[in-house]
Amino acid sequence: MHTSWRTYALGAAALAALLSSTACKPGIADTKNPAPSVTSARPSTAGTNSPTEGSTTGPTTGTATGTVACNDNDLSITTSVWRQDSGQHLLITATNFTDKTCTLYHYPYIGFGAVIDGPIDAMGPAPQAVATIGPKEKAYAGLFLFRGSEPTVSIDAVSIGYQDRALNSNRESSMLDVALSKEIGSLNVGTNARVTYWNRDVRAIEDFLFRSGTR
Repeated sequence: MHTSWRTYALGAAALAALLSSTACKPGIADTKNPAPSVTSARPSTAGTNSPTEGSTTGPTTGTATGTVACNDNDLSITTSVWRQDSGQHLLITATNFTDKTCTLYHYPYIGFGAVIDGPIDAMGPAPQAVATIGPKEKAYAGLFLFRGSEPTVSIDAVSIGYQDRALNSNRESSMLDVALSKEIGSLNVGTNARVTYWNRDVRAIEDFLFRSGTR
């Protein structure tokens, strides 16, 4: 946010034969407030374990702004699950394999191949900063797949798309199918599947999924 002001002072004619004037040059002051980063506590390990792949203990969501949005050409996508979770959640890990920085804005658009059209709805609050990732860095999103005994269908692929800086941008763009890892095989999806916002801290994803009642 920028605040600008101009102050002018004008002198007046004084004395009969003497003219004097003074003018103050404009003064400009800028104040910038960088977005804070997100810090989250590590969730309880009771009943949950780390995913079979993709976890790191890296920094929280990035604070860089103005970077280009990540797309299919920038990212390697992997999927993993948590042991002892009954398959109710899925972790998506996006790795930047290019030599340039890009940003994963908002949340991924998610569908489930030809079985369930997307995008599904987002869940939870947005992080206070966007997930900007440099070369070889990672960002994460978590999926809640089903609740309790609700009817489900079996899926073996996840469709994924990406947003630009504007929320809900690229919504009509086609999504790329990503096969589930061999360790997973297939998963069940209910009628109210949802996805978290991107975050550079996998612990923040775990904290939200396993403490928000999405079981």
